[in-house]
Amino acid sequence: MAQFESQNETKGFYKLSWLQRIGFGSGDLAQNLIFQTTCMYLLFFYTDIYGLDAVDVSVMFTVGNVANVIWDPIVGALIDKHNPTLGKYRAYLVYVGIPLSGFAILCFWNGFAPSLLYAYVTYIAMTLLYTFINVPYGALNSSLTRDTNEITILTSVRMFMANCGGLAVGSGLPLLIAYFTDEQVEGLPKDPGAWFTTMTIYALVGLLLLLFCFTQCKERVVMNAEESANVKVSDLWMEFFHNRPLRIIAFFFITAFAMMSIGNAAGAYFMNCNMHGTSEQLSIFMGLGSAPSFIFMPLVPMIKRAIGKKNMFYVFLSIAIIGMAFLYIVAKMDAPSMTLVYVAQFVKSTGVIVATGYMWALVPEVISYGEYKSGKRIAGIVNALTGIFFKAGMTLGSVVAPAILAYVAYNPKSVEQTPFAEEGILWLVCVIPAVLLVLAMFIISRYELTDDVIDEINMEIEKRETADAIN
Repeated sequence: MAQFESQNETKGFYKLSWLQRIGFGSGDLAQNLIFQTTCMYLLFFYTDIYGLDAVDVSVMFTVGNVANVIWDPIVGALIDKHNPTLGKYRAYLVYVGIPLSGFAILCFWNGFAPSLLYAYVTYIAMTLLYTFINVPYGALNSSLTRDTNEITILTSVRMFMANCGGLAVGSGLPLLIAYFTDEQVEGLPKDPGAWFTTMTIYALVGLLLLLFCFTQCKERVVMNAEESANVKVSDLWMEFFHNRPLRIIAFFFITAFAMMSIGNAAGAYFMNCNMHGTSEQLSIFMGLGSAPSFIFMPLVPMIKRAIGKKNMFYVFLSIAIIGMAFLYIVAKMDAPSMTLVYVAQFVKSTGVIVATGYMWALVPEVISYGEYKSGKRIAGIVNALTGIFFKAGMTLGSVVAPAILAYVAYNPKSVEQTPFAEEGILWLVCVIPAVLLVLAMFIISRYELTDDVIDEINMEIEKRETADAIN
């Protein structure tokens, strides 16, 4: 048995302990304490607390995401080309984790309000540093093992823990802000000190989790030093043009992240303006955006084995669309029931969480496909590309949400919004995301890498490497 495990180890099909799986997943939990906070609440913070105009925020978000489109390939090539002593990919969790946490805190500081320059500097610095964590972290997944079943488990654990972060932000942040303020208001408090204190706690906890992830992960399936030295930024475009499965998930990522960006940014406005909810009700609503992960993400390996990964995408994307339609109908009632709103949010979130969570398991597949075709396992480059894809989706979302708010004349100083403004917010929460999910279903239908194909590709790669070692 020991001999068999040793042979398996040399082939790259490693099995990980649960501590290693949880350690890897803690990295995404850490990132989501920052990422989800910016997605769900930064627009609200800038317009309603910091005092910026929605159009100015839209332009700033767009500039930041465009800067990241340039920055992503540079980061991808850098991490593929170099081999830090602390680990090819995991080293950046330490090197970049500290400044990332610092700038995330500064984004929610009101000291220079309403200085647009300060907002630009802190926001763009935070997004560039986030990329410098997210790209190597994504590459770390494919460096731990080639085993497709293990990658499915890893992805399930990762997304389970990422949604723990989403729950901590969506549900926990409104409660913490309310705890740290003396304001007695309807909806989300606007006390700048309470927001700053809350973000400080989240960022510091995130830093500790990044350090824990670093201690539990070790890169095993990576390029050798000679191959690393030959990596160039231009490899990114060569990989994109020659890797058809990568191009397919590119458009899926763009569509999925645009959907999430728009829906997440509108959640606080929906509960504040359309539903006139309290901080506790907002906490429940936003928390339900992550809660289904605790039920369904552990079941993903079993569901995938039962119906296949394509059918799994179809089923859960359809569930998300049904949930959005239900939420729209409930919100249009004369006296909408908050219970029905919660049910609709749970149904919608169930579909979104599983479909967008499992898409990360496709990234190691396209990395292996690219290695099979080109002979280079440029995990950093591929994850830089996926970074560009989801930044493109985020850019689309960051433009659409503030633009719609400006178009419908949303007034942050008014408790009661016009019916036109409330309808615009409802479109951001339900209608536009549903249309994007229909498009996502069509895109994923074009994906051709089945589990059997990927297993054959990985076995062939290992045979090549064994033959090269003998020769």
